[in-house]
Amino acid sequence: MDRVTSDNPPGTADTAALRPLLPSPLVEVADERFARRGLRLLLKRDDLIHPDLPGNKWRKLEPNLREAAAAGTRTLLTFGGAYSNHLRATAAAGRLLGFGTIGVVRGDELADLPLNPSLAQCAADGMRLRFVSRSLYRRKNEPDVLASLAPPGCFVVPEGGSNAAAARGCAELGRELRGVADVVGVACGTGGTLAGLAAGLAGDQRAIGFPVLKGGFLGEEIRRLQQEAFGGARGAWTLEDRFHFGGYAKRTPELDAFAEDFAARHGLPLEPLYVAKMLYGLTTLAEEGAFPAGTTVAAVITGGAGVGWAGP
Repeated sequence: MDRVTSDNPPGTADTAALRPLLPSPLVEVADERFARRGLRLLLKRDDLIHPDLPGNKWRKLEPNLREAAAAGTRTLLTFGGAYSNHLRATAAAGRLLGFGTIGVVRGDELADLPLNPSLAQCAADGMRLRFVSRSLYRRKNEPDVLASLAPPGCFVVPEGGSNAAAARGCAELGRELRGVADVVGVACGTGGTLAGLAAGLAGDQRAIGFPVLKGGFLGEEIRRLQQEAFGGARGAWTLEDRFHFGGYAKRTPELDAFAEDFAARHGLPLEPLYVAKMLYGLTTLAEEGAFPAGTTVAAVITGGAGVGWAGP
């Protein structure tokens, strides 16, 4: 299989050579649903940071890649489901920077099926896919199970890329938004982006996370990540649990209609599983009067609408 190679020595993390677009663009859009409440809506276009590592994928993976290179590691191992954008981003990073990559995929039944587009792209980028049962996958963080999955000397990146290094990387997102917004909305999968975003914002700003999974477990995870990354709680943040539309990868006609309408209004097709849910939530809050007149609301566009790229 042909592979694209980089000019970097294997296992280095010269991420500057990838020429990320940082800080990511910030654009204002005229949306009457916000304007009639006296609100401004800004879009933080993190989806434009890099074509192969867009959005929070860059912000979460880049510090992990640097840690792996500093440790002399040549192989990355990480975890994800059948449509994991984190797996795809890790595979792309490995191709571009010369790391070997291993993806542990939830669901051993998938090994007998044709690869979906996301996993096919992972394989094309050189990732070795290892399919495990769902019961074993749930135990992936247990030391004995992790030892059985990870070859000696490899660098382990957690599911979704969310760890202390990732949270510190996402703090730069908050710093880029200082002084330009009062409230910042972001979609949440594993919590690392919100943990870092809130830490990077100024004291008079707050972040709202919109979980795309059911369960209400993210608050504890965000607090844990902030403790590990920053030594304690940082920034003002809340979670809005009403807008998961049934859970991960779930969609409804109502959500699809909102995304189509937003694209027609603003010329921006929305990634449906993360970004559309977040913007639906922000729009609902605006129409409910949750923000006082004069508030500037920023929405973080963590992923594009192209095939295989979602949000956190």
